[in-house]
Amino acid sequence: MSYEAKRCGVQFSPPAIVVVYEDKETKRARRRVIPVRNFSKYSDYSMAAERLKTHPRHRDYLEGVPQSQLEKLHVILRDHMEGLSLEHSLASFRLDPDEDLNKLDDDELARKKGGMDELFEKNRRRKDDPDFVYDVEMDFGETAQEKCSWDEESDDGF
Repeated sequence: MSYEAKRCGVQFSPPAIVVVYEDKETKRARRRVIPVRNFSKYSDYSMAAERLKTHPRHRDYLEGVPQSQLEKLHVILRDHMEGLSLEHSLASFRLDPDEDLNKLDDDELARKKGGMDELFEKNRRRKDDPDFVYDVEMDFGETAQEKCSWDEESDDGF
């Protein structure tokens, strides 16, 4: 049987991944609740997502779901187990250009970098893309340059 995943979500009590999928043969939309077992606030979310995606009982339903999306759902579950709110978990995935990334812990920094990688891949142009241009030159206009003391010649002749 072939299935096409339409939406994925998370259920907090009991912890589960919810997949809304369409059966391609009957064209019916169905919902599957996949329990997340042996997962705690100390578990590795990437390993749990990979285990779930390759599980023989669930792999047909999760075939079209990207690994990164399953990892995000497991991060949200783990944050909930740690007592963090859903808004806090979702905010940790948003990219804010004014945020100081040096002040984040390793886990949150990895989330931000993952989001940056996804955005980069989405906007990336390859040689075989129809709108690819090899040598792009852009003129950003004249910028007023400030004079610095070290730009000026020194009195010592150096």
